[in-house]
Amino acid sequence: MEYRLLGRTGVRVSSLCLGTMNFGGETSEKESIRMIHKALDAGINFVDTANMYNLGESEHVVGKALAGENREKVILATKVHFPMSEDPNDSGNSRRHIMQSVEASLQRLNTDWIDLYQIHRPQLHVPQEETLRALDDLIRQGKVRYIGCSTFPAWMVMEALAISERCGLARFISEQPPYNLLDRRIENELVPMAQRYNLALLCWSPLAMGTLAGRYQQADKHPSGSRAARLGGWAAARITKSGIAAAQKAADIAEQRGITPAQLALLWVKDQPGVTSAIIGPRTDAHLDDAIPVLDMQLDPADAAALDEIVPPGTALSDFHNTSGWMRMKI
Repeated sequence: MEYRLLGRTGVRVSSLCLGTMNFGGETSEKESIRMIHKALDAGINFVDTANMYNLGESEHVVGKALAGENREKVILATKVHFPMSEDPNDSGNSRRHIMQSVEASLQRLNTDWIDLYQIHRPQLHVPQEETLRALDDLIRQGKVRYIGCSTFPAWMVMEALAISERCGLARFISEQPPYNLLDRRIENELVPMAQRYNLALLCWSPLAMGTLAGRYQQADKHPSGSRAARLGGWAAARITKSGIAAAQKAADIAEQRGITPAQLALLWVKDQPGVTSAIIGPRTDAHLDDAIPVLDMQLDPADAAALDEIVPPGTALSDFHNTSGWMRMKI
């Protein structure tokens, strides 16, 4: 079992992080709690949630699962940014929203502190200094131990680091970007920046919304219960012909190695340079059972080279790139 340093902190986290977007929603409370305990028993000590996941229900379920001695053993991460109500001030990265949201998250999580509090998305019209001063105050108050960001472009991460240094504020210790074999664009700027400034990379969507797990066979026909079928719109648009074709080539490599396509996709992200932890988002026991063995796997250099032939370093499939709205900033 490998535990990696969380950026420049002294904290060690598992190379897989348990993402909880489905918990308290598609996955029932009882099943979610059981899956969290199974992940902890397997050695995963890193749990990531967000206040907006199922409008707080995910945090509520995580809080129940981590009650008692489990809380002391887990590095618990959550996020703030997205609207939680129709109140125009109940969203974004303002000091007001952050201060209100952290209290609600602490209550739902049934904890006195959050190990990693992350800004879920950037917001151009709110100065980063305002956001960072609020986060710095939370650290000084003991409610938050470390801070990070999610899906920020490299230039905004660097701006935040510069503001923290200039103003003597706590700095981001992590960034949480989307990263998978079908979209490798973060390798151009974000990964080298993170390596230079010792920033943890906690990567979400390692399976490209299930495409790399073989979930989809046709771009325009989605299995019942799949995210593309349930959400439509942006989710359906990310299921593309070239993505499915690339996933099949990767699946052939996985078959040769005696592992599942999902395991290979997850292993590839976990063992890429600069990555601290790959975030899994299981909806069922079967999803979690498939991911856990990856904790003890290492990516074969020959497999890495073969996957580079499918999607070259620093690139993304053209149609996947054109429909990938998750890298766009909400202004």
